[in-house]
Amino acid sequence: MAMDAKDIAALRSDALAPAEIEAKAEILGLNKSQAKPGKAFVLAIMAGLLIGLGGMFMLLFKSEISFPFVASQALGAIGFSMGLFLVVCTGAELFTGNCLMICGKLSEQYSWASMLKSWVIVYAGNLLGSLLLVALLVGANYAAFNSEAVGNAMITVAAGKVSQPFGVLLFKGILCNFLVCLAVWVSFAARTITDKFFAVLMPITAFVACGFEHCVANMFLLPMGLATKLLGFAYSGSANIEALNIGSVATNLAAVTI
Repeated sequence: MAMDAKDIAALRSDALAPAEIEAKAEILGLNKSQAKPGKAFVLAIMAGLLIGLGGMFMLLFKSEISFPFVASQALGAIGFSMGLFLVVCTGAELFTGNCLMICGKLSEQYSWASMLKSWVIVYAGNLLGSLLLVALLVGANYAAFNSEAVGNAMITVAAGKVSQPFGVLLFKGILCNFLVCLAVWVSFAARTITDKFFAVLMPITAFVACGFEHCVANMFLLPMGLATKLLGFAYSGSANIEALNIGSVATNLAAVTI
């Protein structure tokens, strides 16, 4: 017996099809390009805070030095994925995910100027939100947690990130955002909170565990490590903490943002 369009639709998966995902990406991009700057900025501050919360959770796992390397990387990565999961569920504005606005631009839904303006506003908001979380965690003395092992992890992670060559950071940033945009893309297909969680989990776990570089995460992790160092934390790790300074933080963010 032949099936009509209604019967076929009834058999489909609950998730959006790939063509529908692309159409949704264009619509969302158009909405972002037309958003009021104040609203976009506040939502971007929230995204900076949320991604930072993922970084905060990751540092807790990284502070446990008894874990084997792969276990430490994997557990920290799973903890970090909380950040993007919260972003896609709350509608916060994240610069790296918003790079998918290029879909709508290529379909001539909006101009280069409106897209770039949106990116600048969101990038600035992400940075402010990240720095706000750094201030909150400094006030909460989070570095002292786990017998000050968290403070050691803060400085070790930040020093390791700023000690890499510019070119290496550039390619790690590309690999990271390829996985981040895949996570956001698949989350567009999701209809439930559970779907969004699993859409985000594996790509984000992969990029963090593999040591790739995310500019918004680094807006939190690098100032967090630098602030901990400058406040006189008694660091007992083996990282080159002399490499961790404002200049190296700016260089890292420039490379990873590109």
